[in-house]
Amino acid sequence: MTETSTPRQNGSKGKRSTLLGAVFLMATSAIGPGFITQTTQFTTQLGAAFAFAILVSILVDIAVQLNVWRVIGVSGMRAQDLGNKVLPGLGYVMAALVVFGGLVFNIGNIAGTSLGLDALFGLDAKIGGTLSAVIAIGIFLSRRAGVAMDRIVVVLGIVMIALTAFVAFSSAPPVGQALVQAVWPSEVDFLAITTLIGGTVGGYITYAGAHRLVDAGVTGPDQITDVSRSSVVSLLVTGVMRLVLFLAVFGVVAGGVALSSANPTAEAFQHAAGEIGVRLFGMILWAASITSVVGAAYTSVSFLVTFSRSLEKARNWLVVAFVAISALVFVLLDQAPTTLLVLAGALNGLILPVGFGVLMFVAARRGDLLGGYRYPRWLLVIGAVAWLLTVYLGVNSVGGIAALWK
Repeated sequence: MTETSTPRQNGSKGKRSTLLGAVFLMATSAIGPGFITQTTQFTTQLGAAFAFAILVSILVDIAVQLNVWRVIGVSGMRAQDLGNKVLPGLGYVMAALVVFGGLVFNIGNIAGTSLGLDALFGLDAKIGGTLSAVIAIGIFLSRRAGVAMDRIVVVLGIVMIALTAFVAFSSAPPVGQALVQAVWPSEVDFLAITTLIGGTVGGYITYAGAHRLVDAGVTGPDQITDVSRSSVVSLLVTGVMRLVLFLAVFGVVAGGVALSSANPTAEAFQHAAGEIGVRLFGMILWAASITSVVGAAYTSVSFLVTFSRSLEKARNWLVVAFVAISALVFVLLDQAPTTLLVLAGALNGLILPVGFGVLMFVAARRGDLLGGYRYPRWLLVIGAVAWLLTVYLGVNSVGGIAALWK
């Protein structure tokens, strides 16, 4: 990623901009077309009880990201470099899994942009997907690509939340009922909880924000406060988006509407705000998808560039190629490859405990990689508990791989 200056050179203003960009890069990477579909499906299925699943998933996500951002931030090394330090060759395996998963999911993200522009303007799917890919490529070809990416993800992230909040207000959900269910649920769905966790801290998403800080030079023990705060805020931004989306759909469902179409989110928005609701859905879906395209491309390539100086020099072109290949596959197939998406999702479920396990090992046993930094014991404990949950998620993901052979 080309930078004309680092945040330390620009002073506190440049640093704040980078931190905000890292927060929204991670958050908007998590908020993709799958995120929107997931939230709608679980809201329709569980109703107010889904609020509990959202709350628990946010708490677990925070435990994961507090550790991921802190280890990477203090060490100043990306996840794959730490992997190779712990066990030579492990970083290459991590990179291969993340890049493959990121590429396949990016095809789905491109598909999401096409659906968004179709709802917004009635644009042909192939044209919409290609146009969106060109916009993403334009961001990375700009002279200050890092700054452009930071600003784009922040603006579109705020737009998504604001528009969804408007629809939530229009649908008039019974907020009191949701608040009660958040702490005292009538039904606990562990599948919903594990799915939400995998969707917000799985695969490349886990490392998006932390890798951005490494690239921008915001690293070291003296940056702990800012790094930790940013990791929590990134999850809270994701949580707020999921919450307002939940409330928007919940208001419609609680009103007695049965969402039965092939696109339940668009149907819910239409019931909540009429024809303008469909247009808003298109804008939200496009914004969610294009920011996920940017996040997937940037983070996936960040797993490759440290392996050789020539790759680092060609970084922006690698990102461009990543987006272009994703768009080309989408155009040729005219849809996201379902089987590959299942496989990529399963691999993301496997890489989460492996990658997170590496970082927790560094935190507990490799103080030399942290510059002698004394890692907080309380953070190790909650990290260990969260890691056990990621192992459970990983075991479940194996079923996705097995299903491909049937």
